[in-house]
Amino acid sequence: MAKTLEFCFDYGSPTTYLAHAQLAGLAARTGAEIVRRPVLLGGIFKATGNQTPMAIKAKQKYMLDDMTRIARQIGAPFAMNPFFIINTLPLMRGAVAALEDGQFDAYDAAMWRAMWVDQKDMGDASVIGEVLAAAGLDPARLVARIGEAEIKQTLIDNTEAAVARGAFGAPSFFVGDTMFFGCDRMDYVERALAT
Repeated sequence: MAKTLEFCFDYGSPTTYLAHAQLAGLAARTGAEIVRRPVLLGGIFKATGNQTPMAIKAKQKYMLDDMTRIARQIGAPFAMNPFFIINTLPLMRGAVAALEDGQFDAYDAAMWRAMWVDQKDMGDASVIGEVLAAAGLDPARLVARIGEAEIKQTLIDNTEAAVARGAFGAPSFFVGDTMFFGCDRMDYVERALAT
């Protein structure tokens, strides 16, 4: 029986984008089922007292260089978004709604590309609407859905559950009860799935 990999993600994290870019290959090699869990990274930071490494100047420079190296190594297009850091709450609620509505693949691809390839201002509601429409999704429906109490609660529940299991940032992965963190730990994730 194939193992399950839980992927806790937030579109506002460039390292999570780089992890996401490796998931299809990892799933093909291991036969793992990928379960996507939208979380709110800001909520995780608040609950754990963590902060973005970009807030520390020396880390920021290192990470920007490192992310470029990783993107090159894995063959993923990548451009640091000049609008980073944004409030991803509507994007992550949208991910919950898209999962429930069976439109996740189109939504997910559009969000990652807009943030980390096309450098769109995804903190701007009109830009979000344009990105959704270009992906063949109904912006008005998704805007209505992200205001629903059930969607809001699911995102809260996902975030709290990730924290309760040890998450302090994104990307966070779970193989059974074992957590892995970071886009540079995909080899460890793959080994866990293969054993």
